Amino acid sequence: MDMRVKNKKAREPHMSYDSIYKPTLFQGQTIMVTGGGSGIGRCTAHELAALGAHVVLVGRKWEKLEATTAEIVADGGSASWKAADIREEEVVKAMVAEVLAEHGQIHHLVNNAGGQYPAPLVSINQKGFETVVRTNLVGGFLVAREVFTQCMSKQGGSIVNMLADMWGGMPGMGHSGTARAGMENFTKTAAVEWGHAGVRVNAVAPGWIASSGMDTYPDSMKTMIRSLKDHVPLQRIGTESEVASAIVFLLTPGANFISGNTIRIDGAASQGSRAWSLGKAKNSESYNGFHRAYVPDVLKPADNKE
Repeated sequence: MDMRVKNKKAREPHMSYDSIYKPTLFQGQTIMVTGGGSGIGRCTAHELAALGAHVVLVGRKWEKLEATTAEIVADGGSASWKAADIREEEVVKAMVAEVLAEHGQIHHLVNNAGGQYPAPLVSINQKGFETVVRTNLVGGFLVAREVFTQCMSKQGGSIVNMLADMWGGMPGMGHSGTARAGMENFTKTAAVEWGHAGVRVNAVAPGWIASSGMDTYPDSMKTMIRSLKDHVPLQRIGTESEVASAIVFLLTPGANFISGNTIRIDGAASQGSRAWSLGKAKNSESYNGFHRAYVPDVLKPADNKE
């Protein structure tokens, strides 16, 4: 299923998204964002569109893609969407070919799509483990490979893959940790193999980020989610905008000599040890440039939930 929506009006010099980058940074470029219908992908798509790009949103649920596309266009941006299951090789091949037929080139890829569910290893069956690995690793590989094979091998470009804070293991989400660790290795391998074509491949690894995904976890985890900030040296959780801005940087010319690297966006939560007291929080302010940011219900005050 495909729907293409473009803004026909002249672009305004300033968009509603309060980006730290200049508004014409990606003017005339096409950028694909997988998992662009919600969460970090949605935020990133908004920022890229605010910076002049035509954003192609990819995901399985067309309703979310359509809604985010409508938001971007309402804000003066340019976007279209493709409903596709990135875990299916032939589907991915056809989807990338369609985007290229419509736009001529994919300048950048934000390989953001993913998903998991909380469970200890002993409770994860083979189907569940394989499904999460296919979504978070195999799907990302297929999209990146096809974008490279069909486009970037000839015209260059940059790719940013999505990881997670998995350096100390991911207890309770071992399937996702396994997949994310694999994606880090894929990032390094692709950076070496594809560098000759002028293709840069990097990754970002968000820690605890206030995003709609938090509301998908069961009630039993709500207390833990609210306490996450207490385990972060900066004494807060991050915003979707703070992840998006790092992704955007890796796509800019300013990052043209950065490849094969991962930026951890976790307030230093993946560093140090529990033996070190974090101290009382001060001087750490969050950046939130996303005017349509979603505040997870689990993080809202009890008297401010709709």
